[in-house]
This record gives sequence, C-alpha cells and structure tokens, in this order.
Amino acid sequence: MARIPRKISAKTTALLIVDMQNDFVHDDGAYVRGGARAPEVAALPERLAPLVQAARAKGIFTVATQFTLVPGRGGEPMIADHLRELRPFLRKGDFHPGSWGQQVLDALSPVDTCVEKVAFSAFYQSRLEYVLKRAGIDHVLVCGIVTNGGVASTARDAHVRDLHVTVLSDGCAAPKPSTHEAAIADLANVVAIQSCADALTEINALA
Repeated sequence: MARIPRKISAKTTALLIVDMQNDFVHDDGAYVRGGARAPEVAALPERLAPLVQAARAKGIFTVATQFTLVPGRGGEPMIADHLRELRPFLRKGDFHPGSWGQQVLDALSPVDTCVEKVAFSAFYQSRLEYVLKRAGIDHVLVCGIVTNGGVASTARDAHVRDLHVTVLSDGCAAPKPSTHEAAIADLANVVAIQSCADALTEINALA
C-alpha cells in the first residue's frame, strides 16, 4: 500500500538536496573528467531548480549535503576502498572542503545551510540531525543523487529517526534508469513517494 505524502509545511518541512555538487554533476567536475557522466544525472538540475526556487520563496528550509573527501597526510584525500575501486580517477583536490568541486551547483543555490557528508547517508557522523531538530523540522523532501546510494541511505536513516520522509521520484537519479526505478520501488515500502510537479504545486499553494 502506497504511503500518502505528508502535507508540506513552510514551518516544519525541509527540502533536502543530496550531493548535487560541481564535482559530481558539472561538466568541469571530477566525475565528468573521469568519464563518469550520466545523462540522467545531468538532467536533474534543470528539473530541480524550479522546486528549489519555490521552496526558497515560500520560506521552506533548504539543506544541501556535500559529499566531502577529507584531506589526510599531505592533503591526500581519505577515499574509502570501495569508492577508490569504483572511481580510480579521484585525485587530490576533488571534493576538497571549501573547494569549487565540493560546492552545490549554482543552479540550485543559495540554500539555507550545507552539511558535509563522508558516506552514503548524510546522517552518518554529521550534524544533519542536529540542524533539522534545531530548525523544527519533522518532514523532509529528499532529492538528489544517487537514488540507490546517498538518497536511499539518507531517506532510510531519516525514517528511523522518526522523521516523515517523502522522496521525490523524478527529483533524484542514478546512472542507469533501471537502477533508479528499482530503488524507488524499494523505498516506497518505507517512505512516501511524490513527483516534483506535485510537490511544486503544493509548495506554490502555500500562503
């Protein structure tokens, strides 16, 4: 049985934008440089921009996660073994704290606050839970990349923290449409699913 999305509130709903960063998406970023460009991901900023703008205009709290490669000895990035195996092109300076590559895409900026993340879930060893609680948030609209990675892990972790969670089905993407669709179908067992168009209509109708 499909879960009904919680009503969007300017006071208690947050738009959570997962990993929409230059190094992941921009043509000059690390992933495109390394040959990991995905058309489905590249199309996402244009689809999300109207939603982000509307949320900003209606006073909805906007939070962006920033995947970060923490610098270690000599500034060399601390890259998890599984990520190094998947993305051997990652190098010193990619996703570096404060760098252009780590920043949120201009098309989706500005946001109210950013939260650095070092793993799939944006809640893992981060200040995200603190930020949402202090802002009075009990409902998150989740969008971004990738559907089966950062989006799914963050949405599930939000759910176990007793937050109401709505994943925007066409507001996130994965390199393969089949992977995205399978992840959305799986998430639908745990959280509510809504389209960007429906969320945008609801946001625009807010007083």
